[in-house]
Amino acid sequence: MNKASPPSASPDSGDRIAKVLAHAGVASRREAERLIEAGRISVNGKVLKTPAHKVTPDDIVCLDGEPISKRPPTRLWRHHKPIGRVTTHSDPQGRETVFANLPPDMGRVISIGRLDLNSEGLILLTNDGELARALELPSTAWTRRYRVRAYGNAKDSDLAKLKDGITVEGVKYGSIEVEVDRRTGSNVWLTVSLKEGKNREVRKVLAAVGLTVNRLLRTAYGPFQLGALKKGETEEIKRSVLRDQLGKIYKIDKDGQPI
Repeated sequence: MNKASPPSASPDSGDRIAKVLAHAGVASRREAERLIEAGRISVNGKVLKTPAHKVTPDDIVCLDGEPISKRPPTRLWRHHKPIGRVTTHSDPQGRETVFANLPPDMGRVISIGRLDLNSEGLILLTNDGELARALELPSTAWTRRYRVRAYGNAKDSDLAKLKDGITVEGVKYGSIEVEVDRRTGSNVWLTVSLKEGKNREVRKVLAAVGLTVNRLLRTAYGPFQLGALKKGETEEIKRSVLRDQLGKIYKIDKDGQPI
């Protein structure tokens, strides 16, 4: 890694180490905490033991003994995830991953939300862990939209009730809007819109009203659309578009640095 303006040792100033690592694209905040627990992060030569530690630009932060790079400009990509790839950097079962199939010049990126093995469509990728965290927060309220094919005989009235939320196996899901596009025998095509994006939410909620999902394609995440992006393709979103669409959610300047 290249040396950078090292990110503080003051207990009352600076940023928390996990935030600094996330901004530098090293890891998400959660992943950063695991790196610290594993003893892989040091500040000014001392191995950290807590993610509560704060650092400033005068400190030298290292991962595995190597100084972390200067915080790169915030970048965001659209990616069309095919069926059969997992949204993880490594898989203990040896399955093909999204990240192993990205252009090598992208560097290390993380996903904003996930799609399971048998789901396809739009995934947003970023080199900025803080941006990922901001866009995943329920308070951001960005709509995730899906094109769904399912098998079963759920009534339109049952689907309409999902707008009021539903509890499945003790898990409470928020408002989900479902539009019936067409029915063909026992198959139904739906457009599903939600704002939370909990684990396998669409499949679990539709199963609760009698539908088995046999195809799930995410077509939009907030203002960003899958569009004509082909399976496996990745396309960077222009910085001007990114700044415009993020608005007050996550402000960056013309050079891609957080404001």
